[in-house]
Amino acid sequence: MNLAAMIDHTALKAETSRAQIETLCKEALEYKFASVCVNPTNVALAAELLKSDDAVKVCTVIGFPLGANTPEVKAFETQDTIKNGATEIDMVLNIGALKDGDLSLVERDIRAVVEAANGTLVKVIFENCLLTKEEIKTAAELSVKAGADFVKTSTGFSTGGATVEDIRLMRETVGPDIGVKASGGVRDFEGAKAMIDAGATRIGASAGIAIVTGGSSDSDY
Repeated sequence: MNLAAMIDHTALKAETSRAQIETLCKEALEYKFASVCVNPTNVALAAELLKSDDAVKVCTVIGFPLGANTPEVKAFETQDTIKNGATEIDMVLNIGALKDGDLSLVERDIRAVVEAANGTLVKVIFENCLLTKEEIKTAAELSVKAGADFVKTSTGFSTGGATVEDIRLMRETVGPDIGVKASGGVRDFEGAKAMIDAGATRIGASAGIAIVTGGSSDSDY
């Protein structure tokens, strides 16, 4: 198992500086992580810093962290970040609409991003800590229906992160052909391995180096 190639090396805090993005990208190149995951404002910088190695992708977040933008805004944000160099998109679904049972809006929201991405890989963030198990299943089903490539547990900015139980549920719901990303609270090798054993195919973490070297980190994302 090439664990590093399953990690999105992440820096999404509001106070993230240019120097931190530079360090993030340098580490991603050194350890051969799957991607760096950065806020849209940092996409162009990350793309420039990573242009020497196509294997390390530039992942960004859409409608982050609340998911409460309109589908049209999320679609524009997606197109803008791809123009700036993003090669993977992590979007937050409309959590309030899901809680209300407005499933047509949830599906339209995801589909708007998938269509705007036009073939660029799309992951859908659920924020599982705010959802019931049935809502997680529904979100997974709608993500597949709308054409997403991945489902993802969390933003890392709410009341909880990834759990093994939720990863199993998401994997069972989407089947073998859709990616499942565990994010939020994965801080060490043992935690990452538990998620992968449960069905995760990608790990989102700011503790990527600790995970692959067997160390630990107290970072939440």
